[in-house]
Amino acid sequence: MSPLCESYVPAEALNHMEPFYPLHVWVCRECLLVQLDEYVTPEHIFTEYAYFSSFSTAWLKHAEDYTTMARQRLGLGPKSLVVELASNDGYLLQHYQHRNVPVLGIEPAANVATVARERGIPTVSEFFSESLAAQLIAQHRRADVIHANNVLAHVPDLPGFVRAIAALLKSDGIAVIEVPHAIEMIDRAAFDTIYHEHLCYFSVTALTRLFDACGLQLYGVEKLPVHGGSLRLFAGLPFVRSIDPSVRAILDEEARWGVRELKTYESFATRVAALGTQVRSTVTALKAQGHRIAGYGASAKGCVMMNYAGLDSTDLDFIVDASPHKQGRFVPGTGVPICAPSHLIEQMPAHTLLLVWNIAEEVFRQQAEYRRKGGSFIVPVPEARRTP
Repeated sequence: MSPLCESYVPAEALNHMEPFYPLHVWVCRECLLVQLDEYVTPEHIFTEYAYFSSFSTAWLKHAEDYTTMARQRLGLGPKSLVVELASNDGYLLQHYQHRNVPVLGIEPAANVATVARERGIPTVSEFFSESLAAQLIAQHRRADVIHANNVLAHVPDLPGFVRAIAALLKSDGIAVIEVPHAIEMIDRAAFDTIYHEHLCYFSVTALTRLFDACGLQLYGVEKLPVHGGSLRLFAGLPFVRSIDPSVRAILDEEARWGVRELKTYESFATRVAALGTQVRSTVTALKAQGHRIAGYGASAKGCVMMNYAGLDSTDLDFIVDASPHKQGRFVPGTGVPICAPSHLIEQMPAHTLLLVWNIAEEVFRQQAEYRRKGGSFIVPVPEARRTP
């Protein structure tokens, strides 16, 4: 049972009841899509949202490199149109706009879309759908490139969403889609990637079937280190370009891994249970020795980790996070306050649980002074370990 992980609790609501929902992961025997039951509508989760992409320097660097690659590879210029689905605060589209490439963001979270517009990024504040795609087509706004970074997992109507992408693309357009790789998630026992805002977890095997059924063809795949292991997929209208050998290679790799064998997924549950116990025992043992312990990163994955391991304000004194939209609030389900990163040096807890382990190197660089003064980090995935 887990609360919604991006619903950070204001101080005045600490004594109010929080809703908790089952966090159960399923795999379809036929299409092999790993998925959750839907308990809360996307409208409830995303109309106002607390995640702003621009507060991760690693993610901003990833976005800049990404757009440079796309501009050069696809020959984009002043007559092109780049559309991003779930464009957040304009973190990615700004790099195209700075190079005189026209852009359009589609971001359903009204508060986040407002920030993007303030930066000068044209943004439509709606959920992307076949209906919205039809409206844009009527306005002669077909896309040369459609970016969809870590949005496919949030979509309850996957076929409709993919059909809308196919409709909005120009005949030779390309959709560049990034998703966390379910195989990497399972291999790393990265269960904290699973939360209610993420309805689906993808293998290339499942995505190929989805694309084929909805008017897209997968032309290429790249593996990326971001978010604990992700895929970048290049898709377009069928029979427009040749299929890169990377597609066949990763499908074969997934088959050898056991993507079609249910025992592969069942073993994940056993490993997750053991890891949750290990994280809990590591923190409680240090606490019993009289150490003060903080957390780093009021992320969705951190919320899952804390709630699954049963950690609350008796275990962690506070959590630091760079986003001012989270500071002054409390991590859902735990009562742990969220503070600015400077609080770590001011308070100097002996240990800090790294809840954003996927950007560990970025955090270590930013917190060099904390480590130099004797503070250590507890990295929870793929196994709980302390690092000086």
